[in-house]
Amino acid sequence: MSTPTLLVTGASGHLGRATLAHLLDTLQVPAERIIATSRKPDALADLAARGVTVRAADFDVPASLEAAFAGAERLLLVSTDALLGPGKRLQQHQAAVQAAVAAGVGHMLYTSLPVPETSQVSFAPDHLGTEQALAASPLTWTVLRNAWYFENLLYTVPAALASGQWFSAAGEGAIAYIARDDLARAAAAALAADDTRKRTLTLTGAQALGAYEVATAVSALTGKPLQVVDVSNKQLIEGLQAHGFPPALAAVFASFDAATAVGDLGGITGDYAQLTGQVPESFEAWLTRNAGAFSAA
Repeated sequence: MSTPTLLVTGASGHLGRATLAHLLDTLQVPAERIIATSRKPDALADLAARGVTVRAADFDVPASLEAAFAGAERLLLVSTDALLGPGKRLQQHQAAVQAAVAAGVGHMLYTSLPVPETSQVSFAPDHLGTEQALAASPLTWTVLRNAWYFENLLYTVPAALASGQWFSAAGEGAIAYIARDDLARAAAAALAADDTRKRTLTLTGAQALGAYEVATAVSALTGKPLQVVDVSNKQLIEGLQAHGFPPALAAVFASFDAATAVGDLGGITGDYAQLTGQVPESFEAWLTRNAGAFSAA
């Protein structure tokens, strides 16, 4: 079996850090085989102390990427957080693909989202465009279409619990939530694998949950009432803006409910178990593990 050098971008972010932890601690990949890149390399001092090669990489400075990627044979591109500038995120990703080719990377992995071809999520075109850039490149690649994190609930549900009302435009739609750490485990497994196939995996939880099911479970956990209030997408955007969201960001968040309503985020696959040999954490287990975040609301 080959022992390629592995690189993780966005290494100071939640998913990147968790992926590196699984490479080092779960899969026992030697630190000297790992490169971690970030706009904030100083934040990775603990990884450098363990022997990981830490480099600066700024996706807003494409010329910095080829040097940052030098020597890597398998590279995980964690999608960037540039959500609001039209086209900016896709440009960053396209630059990363070009830099990987120039640096001699052989296999590239990318964190996408389910059904980007048709998804109502506002930034789905960024993901689709990145997948297309990979397909058009001379690289071999693995696309990891990551389902919604359980952790996304922490941005909305505690505040809703405090008021007792959760305004939702998702209707009867459901989401196949999965824990972010499970997605990190999957990314680490795919990155470390001796596999150069061109393939697309959709990584989901084992069940799809609607807002009413989530609200019932959270209410039972905390002993606090949580009513789901059905609203239109337009009403949701107006409500978010009334609570201080800039119009562009309100539209992004509302698109999540629009995508949920039409089933974009509800599909379930067995790809996670096939890739990792594990079953994804259940909602009940995740909720219990994060009870403090809801009980404090």
